[in-house]
Amino acid sequence: MELKTAKQKFINTWGKMSSSWGVPKSMAQMHALLLISPRALDVQQITEALSISMGNANTNLRKLIEWKLIYKKKMKNKRKDYYLAEKDMWTIFSRILEKRKKEELDPIAQTLDELMEVSCSCHDSKEFCRVIRSLKQFTNLTDSALDYIIQSDSDWIIKSWDKIIR
Repeated sequence: MELKTAKQKFINTWGKMSSSWGVPKSMAQMHALLLISPRALDVQQITEALSISMGNANTNLRKLIEWKLIYKKKMKNKRKDYYLAEKDMWTIFSRILEKRKKEELDPIAQTLDELMEVSCSCHDSKEFCRVIRSLKQFTNLTDSALDYIIQSDSDWIIKSWDKIIR
C-alpha cells in the first residue's frame, strides 16, 4: 500500500471511529491528519487535505487545543499559525480520558450526590435509595480508577495491563 493511500485510510478510519466517541468526524480527521504529519500544518493546508471549510477547521482546531491534543505554533518569519499534534499515545489517551470523565462521569456523580438526599421511608423509596447507593459506589470506584490511570506512568500501566490480559 502506498503511503498516500495508507494516510488517507488512517484519517478516514479515525474519523469513522469518532462517532462512537461523540466527536465530530471532521475534528477526529483533523486530529488524525496532524497526528501523522511530520511537520506543523496551517489552516489552509488542513482544509485542502480534508476538503472542509475554513470555519469548520477553525472551530475544530479550537476544540483540539482545548482538549490539549494539538498545539499552536508560530513559525519564524511567518504570520500564519501552524498546528502540531501531541504524538505521545499515552498522553493523548490520558487527555481524552480526562476530558470524557469531566464531561460524562463527573455530572453523573454530582447528580447521584444530590439524589442521595432522598428520604428512604417507604418501600419504593428504599429501593430507589438502594439503587442510587449502588450506582454511587460504582461511580466512586470508576472515578478513582480513572484518576489513577490518568496520573499513572504509561510504562507501569502498559506492563500491568499486559499481565492482566495474559
